[in-house]
Amino acid sequence: MNCNDVLRSIRYTLSLSEQKICDIINAAGVGTTPAQVASWLLAEDEAGYAECDDAALSAFLDGVIVLRRGAREAKPGQAASSAPVSTRLNNNLVLKKLRIAFELKEEDLLEIFALAQFRISRPEVTALFRAPGHQNYRVCGDQILRNFLKGLAARVRRPKDSKGA
Repeated sequence: MNCNDVLRSIRYTLSLSEQKICDIINAAGVGTTPAQVASWLLAEDEAGYAECDDAALSAFLDGVIVLRRGAREAKPGQAASSAPVSTRLNNNLVLKKLRIAFELKEEDLLEIFALAQFRISRPEVTALFRAPGHQNYRVCGDQILRNFLKGLAARVRRPKDSKGA
């Protein structure tokens, strides 16, 4: 998936304004403006569309982690600087950052895929989070990420009284 699609999906899931997205990205150390964010949120065929780069999406995802979980405290003897922004994102990294941001366990991931009516086994899910050199590593394809984002939106946006349904 391209960065713009991921950004639009997370914006919908969390009901974020363009200004809030801009604030999240700027807080992570990547400068942007609300106008630039607005151009990233447009459809590809609309006038003024611009591609969101990996650095901006990575900064946004890192900012969502901080927004949802709080800032990471520095351990004694460790520098308080933030982690370097990834320069090249792939679907596996996007999935991993979202898993961290939403504090998802394996069962949560399986539930999210089920909400999107996407069948995936437990071993397939764990393979998505393996190191690239591991023998059981699996590349997260666009279909997997798209269905995860669809299920995540359904889970986060559903009414509070229907969580058991």
